[in-house]
Amino acid sequence: MVFTNVLLRVMRDQLAAADQERSVTRRKFVGITLASGAALLTGKPDMILGADAATSSNMATNPTFILGGDFTVNRLGFGAMRVTGQGIWGWPTDRPNALRVLRRAVELGVNLIDTADAYGPDTSELLIAEALYPYPKGLVIATKGGLTRPGPGQWVPNGRPDHLKQALDGSLKRLRLDRIDLYQLHTVDSKVPIEESVGALKQMRDEGKIRHIGLSNVDRGEIDRARKIVPIASVQNRYNIQDRASEDVLAHCEKEKLGFLPWFPIGGGKGLKPENPLNTAAKAHGVSVFQVALAWLLERSPVMLPIPGTSSLAHLEENVAAAKLKLTPEEWKAIGALRG
Repeated sequence: MVFTNVLLRVMRDQLAAADQERSVTRRKFVGITLASGAALLTGKPDMILGADAATSSNMATNPTFILGGDFTVNRLGFGAMRVTGQGIWGWPTDRPNALRVLRRAVELGVNLIDTADAYGPDTSELLIAEALYPYPKGLVIATKGGLTRPGPGQWVPNGRPDHLKQALDGSLKRLRLDRIDLYQLHTVDSKVPIEESVGALKQMRDEGKIRHIGLSNVDRGEIDRARKIVPIASVQNRYNIQDRASEDVLAHCEKEKLGFLPWFPIGGGKGLKPENPLNTAAKAHGVSVFQVALAWLLERSPVMLPIPGTSSLAHLEENVAAAKLKLTPEEWKAIGALRG
């Protein structure tokens, strides 16, 4: 199917990009901003931004988002796809490191972790439970069902109600939870009407197994169809500086106050192109282009909830530190003019 081929390609490309070295040093910025970045993520921007915090129009004045109307989450989350083995298959080669990364994310103030039963499969959820259970108060673990993994490199949609029910029960068991705070339909199965897939999620919500329902890899029409069945709390689509095909979906999420979780937030394929506005801003602030990309997303929309993933402690700390970065209006505009 077209979607499967596209998803497979971008995931393969993203994995290849993981081996590339970051083009701009991060040590200077990370060393001085980790503590303040954590303060920002925990909702205390005045500790690090001073008087400017009250008047700034960027992410610093809105470090949190109310998800589903009742969960306050820090807008910079963590995507747990990359803590698994190579090719998002099996266990990581350094399991203790994967556990350290997950624990460090929470220590730094992250309280939204995104995963899926397809990541591993199963291993991402198992690692999250191993690292973090019993979960700290306020931590939201968002997982997904609807993509199956017959083998390495294979991603096959399955939106049948019976499969989704089995997938949810499996996630509950692996995560050691009685209820998933945010359960997302991983993709729309072309063989199953979205009404049937979402209807199954509604039934499980009514049974108390799901608190909020989200969608992933959907268009405007599919969101509208789903919302006729059950309230939708969030949408997760591919979106980054150079790939904004979901611009209309983002606008819809802003209007309806739905959380928007961009996957591949710092670029898919071979990563972000080191174009002049990105490099210029990175050099001006003494940070990496990846931090600039995250800062740009956070300033782009108040409903934007980036979930950058990594298996590296250093890159995790770099990503979290990006929450403090404030671009100038000129930098933000110049970067926004970039397109893939």
